Amino acid sequence: MNRSSKSRHTIEYGVYDAGYLTMSPLRWSAAAAQAVFGNPFNPFAYTLPGRMINASADVFTSVAKRRGKPAWGIDAAQDVIDERPFCRLVRFSRERAVAVPRILLVAPMSGHYATLLRGTVEALVADHDVYVTDWVDAREVPLKTGVFDLESYIEYTMDYLRLLGPDVHVMAVCQPAPAVLAAVALMAAHGDAAVPRSMILMGGPVDTRLHPTAPTKIAKAYALEWFERELTTRVPAYYPGGGRRVYPGFMQLSAFISMNATRHIDAHIKMYNELVRGDGESAAARQTFYDEYLSVMDVTAEYYLQTIDHIFQRHSLPLGTLTWRGERVDLSAIDSTALLTVEGELDDISAPGQTLAAQTLCSSLRDTQRDHLLQPGVGHYGIFNGRRWREAIMPRISAFVHQHA
Repeated sequence: MNRSSKSRHTIEYGVYDAGYLTMSPLRWSAAAAQAVFGNPFNPFAYTLPGRMINASADVFTSVAKRRGKPAWGIDAAQDVIDERPFCRLVRFSRERAVAVPRILLVAPMSGHYATLLRGTVEALVADHDVYVTDWVDAREVPLKTGVFDLESYIEYTMDYLRLLGPDVHVMAVCQPAPAVLAAVALMAAHGDAAVPRSMILMGGPVDTRLHPTAPTKIAKAYALEWFERELTTRVPAYYPGGGRRVYPGFMQLSAFISMNATRHIDAHIKMYNELVRGDGESAAARQTFYDEYLSVMDVTAEYYLQTIDHIFQRHSLPLGTLTWRGERVDLSAIDSTALLTVEGELDDISAPGQTLAAQTLCSSLRDTQRDHLLQPGVGHYGIFNGRRWREAIMPRISAFVHQHA
């Protein structure tokens, strides 16, 4: 990347921040409208014009506000087991009369905070102790701590498995599926005693050559240099991670929304109509979803670019060319870790077949060590959140974990 492109992108990040600040008067006006027309002691608040003004202010605030990391808000004991520059390992547990299986839940580092898995943890913690990789916003990590790339991700995963082993189970939700596969394969190849008892891969891009989706097509449509030039930038100096190259959260958010722009616009129109007619419960449910969905974090540029390169462009894992610290990752080395793959019928991010590919790649496993679930009627998000996750998918995972405990 040349000097001029670096300067341009640094300014773009600053311009985004400046744009947010220039909208402050509008946000203050919306807050004032909410205070006046949302006041139960104001008779005008109960009229149609009053409800329309208040609803407009609520929807505008929802769209325009900047969100930080959401709280976990889970009814369980929460303890930080390990803390590193780019991640905290958080344990969720409850007092129990008997021991329960332990699951290392590897959260995606794809723009959202690990709290996106709140519903996943809430369901799992009923019958398991759950350890979550709570990734840190890259713009908050000082440059002097070094880089974080795909090899770092794999290393963190292996370290956490060793910390929790030898009877731990590992679960990868979406994007970390290839990294978790690689970590388990490397540990198995070395006869590591902490190799997990079972591995659950959910809606992950193990082999993106199968059934291409919008993200996989975009990743193949442009050279890696394009992604580096157009989608990475340097964190401005006024953040702790000043100078670090990142794929910024605001760009990721634009990508998330653009994939289903009509759906998101329609959701906010519905939110407005619900508020006008007084259906606060439905509006609050939408607001809760968007408070999580619109909370994004920066990802290190090296991790983002290596993921595009190895997972979406060169398909290094399924082709057997992926290496870690110079060592080839051989998935056939996995012979004692049972494998469950989970896919959603309507997944438009990691389409059915992309995760199932792991079953073929892990060629040394016996039939009794394998299982697959294709859940009808759910998309990408529904694999790990919502009613079908709680009622159909989670019980299947729990049974698999207990079977191989």
